[in-house]
Amino acid sequence: MSMKPVRAADIRPLTSRADYDACVRLQRAVWGEEFVDVVPGTILMVARRLGGVAAGAFDSGGRLLGFVFGITGRRGGEPVHWSDMLAVLPVARGAGLGKRLKLYQRERLLASGVRRVQWTYDPLVTRNANLNLNGLGAAPVEYVVNLYGDTHSTLHAGLDTDRFIVEWRLDDARVERRLMGRTDPLPASARKAPIVDLGRLAAGGEPPAAPWVRIAVPADVEALRTADPVRTRAWQRMHRRAFAWYLANGYRVAGFEHRRAPADSHYLVTNVPGSGVAPAATATR
Repeated sequence: MSMKPVRAADIRPLTSRADYDACVRLQRAVWGEEFVDVVPGTILMVARRLGGVAAGAFDSGGRLLGFVFGITGRRGGEPVHWSDMLAVLPVARGAGLGKRLKLYQRERLLASGVRRVQWTYDPLVTRNANLNLNGLGAAPVEYVVNLYGDTHSTLHAGLDTDRFIVEWRLDDARVERRLMGRTDPLPASARKAPIVDLGRLAAGGEPPAAPWVRIAVPADVEALRTADPVRTRAWQRMHRRAFAWYLANGYRVAGFEHRRAPADSHYLVTNVPGSGVAPAATATR
């Protein structure tokens, strides 16, 4: 399919029953017909009316290609937005729609006085890690084991729903730099950091306690899940152990080194005060 209508996609709020119904269909197309956490159209409508965000990317023919949905509440006396869902149809991926939807969400939230946004993503999915950390400047603040339980989604089949919770400080100077395509330099010690990978921890070895450490991520977890589900589960167990240890011992996730397949990518964690790109993280639960 031609990507021209995707590049010309219009980002706008969901406003009609037809829009909400199309969003429900898109959720099932992405997460599967048996997905139990589909957000119904009425909740999309009510959330938007009460200060949430429910917006879509529509092609020139009015077809919904992707959407972002979130709700706003309060924590610690300030408004905080929970970005519950972001999805783009497979045929429309690779055209930057995910980032455009997040930037639309940011614009609407800043206009309403919201400065903090949180959401979750699977740490094993490198394209999402690259978008969230490098493209948007969000920072992981917690690793949660099996957060959503069994959702019956085809995307989650065979794995627990372990997730990073990330925080996006919308008006932070570092976020502004990332949105302009600028990166923060890393010290030489970070570039030479030891690597924690499947082989290093599978045999029961201890995580290295260096000032900077790289935690490996498989190049394409979706393909690996199909080809070798046992190895994929081993990667998830390794992540659980590694992030549990580092976050409980004063480290924080300070960056993401994205590499093209077949090379593994890496999370950078550090315990050096004031370095890296992320705020302090909390321990796993």
